[in-house]
Amino acid sequence: MKTLLLLPGDGIGPEVSGEVERVAEWLARNVGLELAIERAPFGGASYDADGAPLTDATKARALAADAVLMGAVGGPQWAGNARHLRPEAGLLNLRSAMEVFANLRPIYCFEALAGASSLKPEIVSGLDIMIVRELTGGVYFGQPRGIETLPDGSKRGVDTQVYTTAEIERIARVAFELARQRSNKVCSAEKSNVMETGLLWREVVTDLHKREYSDVILTHMLADNAAMQIVHNPKQFDVLVTDNLFGDILSDEAAMCTGSLGMLPSAAIGAPGKPGLYEPIHGSAPDIAGKGVANPLAAILSFAMALRLSLGRIDLGDRLFAAVAAALDAGARTRDIGGTLGTREMGDAVIAALGKSQQP
Repeated sequence: MKTLLLLPGDGIGPEVSGEVERVAEWLARNVGLELAIERAPFGGASYDADGAPLTDATKARALAADAVLMGAVGGPQWAGNARHLRPEAGLLNLRSAMEVFANLRPIYCFEALAGASSLKPEIVSGLDIMIVRELTGGVYFGQPRGIETLPDGSKRGVDTQVYTTAEIERIARVAFELARQRSNKVCSAEKSNVMETGLLWREVVTDLHKREYSDVILTHMLADNAAMQIVHNPKQFDVLVTDNLFGDILSDEAAMCTGSLGMLPSAAIGAPGKPGLYEPIHGSAPDIAGKGVANPLAAILSFAMALRLSLGRIDLGDRLFAAVAAALDAGARTRDIGGTLGTREMGDAVIAALGKSQQP
């Protein structure tokens, strides 16, 4: 039996991950999904309970699971914590401990939501991009970093952007392999015009392409141009590979092509056989936490990715994705995508669509 570790986290995290659990329970009852679900505190909830956003015990459970699915972390009540005790530090440390270096962020516009995007429907209809973000290197992890006081009493903040050949090669290889399963196109985004790491990134990706992936169409684009092109002509992209910082920004921007951050799942994977980390890309949304109005679809779609990539049930992952599409086609909407349903009601709609999908 496979094991899924749920880390509900903070804000709306417990609400959206609760809908994942309901979907998993339905699949267990009705189609024989064999899955043990465990839970552990994480982020701010873990700090409040145990004094750390990620405890050693939770880290060990994550490494022992087949997949980990988190809800969200963070909130204003922990903003004054020392950086290493903030909820976000727990997430960075978990990614590092699990060695999940490749973050897969599918930017998919369901046909029923083409009108919900802030872009014109003809721009986003049929949109299907895979953003591949390097997740355990770059400026979020580089050393030295910190804030220092200068002799005149002013302060200086330092963050270091660092990448090695090996780090760039392994994320580029993921992008090229994914492209071969899709439309065979990779766009690599960096800032080679002003950053040494960007120049190395372009050189390494180009060399790997020449050696091993010359059958894949490779283009390069400066990251700021990529940001513009995502809102100008997003369908030009198939697989977009980039570093940790630019991947964070570009994927959040691209999410709005789909209508809402509440629609975007993600998967973080590492070496074969290692557990994957799955999470909706939205934040903890403390302004709506506890109100039962959060969109659970990003979390549910993250679970669909876990079924495909870590839990050995590609069939159920595809079925769950289709059920989300069917629920949207039937008019189910939370308020962030133009509807009135609450979190649980949206979960009900997906479960109802799952039930209908098994009927002849």
